[in-house]
Amino acid sequence: MIKPIIVGNWKLNGTKKKIKKFLKLLSLFITKYNPKGTIIISLPIIYAYIIKNLSIFKKKKIFSGAQNVDNHILGSFTGEISPNMLNDMMIKYVIIGHSERRFNHKETNHVVANKFRLLKQENLIPILCIGETKQEKINNRIEEVCIKQIDIILNMCGTHAFDNSIIAYEPIWAIGSQNSATPSEVQYVAQFIRQYINFKSNYKIKNFFIQYGGAVTNKNVSELMSKEDIDGFLIGRSALEITEFIKIIKLINV
Repeated sequence: MIKPIIVGNWKLNGTKKKIKKFLKLLSLFITKYNPKGTIIISLPIIYAYIIKNLSIFKKKKIFSGAQNVDNHILGSFTGEISPNMLNDMMIKYVIIGHSERRFNHKETNHVVANKFRLLKQENLIPILCIGETKQEKINNRIEEVCIKQIDIILNMCGTHAFDNSIIAYEPIWAIGSQNSATPSEVQYVAQFIRQYINFKSNYKIKNFFIQYGGAVTNKNVSELMSKEDIDGFLIGRSALEITEFIKIIKLINV
């Protein structure tokens, strides 16, 4: 992985026509400007094949990501997709623990940690979402919440768990809103996460990156990117419109 790492999370949006148009324009932009970093597009899984057909995918200038994975390898789990299936489809990056999964599908820290474990077994790269609610922020529990979500993975997967992994710090109160943590607030939490994981692992983690995933727009991306411990962004709403997405990439590359 090369930073900055930009992940476009389409969530439950898009049609074949819209996605093809988006990717065509993105391909033209990447071919012309050759922006630095790693660009990952996480479409609804049924559309992932569209990215695989792109020449820039074959040249490893763009990567396909998944928005979720099941916490089983195989079995009677109707409608689910396993880590080895994603690997078979050449999908390398997988978002897990997103607050929408935690709340809407009741995914616990244990379930998320098990997904992390299975992805690592398959040599896939987890994009682990962690972060606090508005009430937890008010109660000054940000560090406590992050520690709880990190420790369960370290306990399950061992001290090297976060090698070749990404954490997306997403303050839950900022997702889908016009609110965003200030660049200084994000830097503080990102630095805390990095230092805590290195301390708990008792060595310097390799190929470990921290993204910001709350209300990223072309208005705040430059200042956020200037912070030492912010390695990229997990982008939601702004990833759906090609003009907005390209603006963000350009600002990151200034």
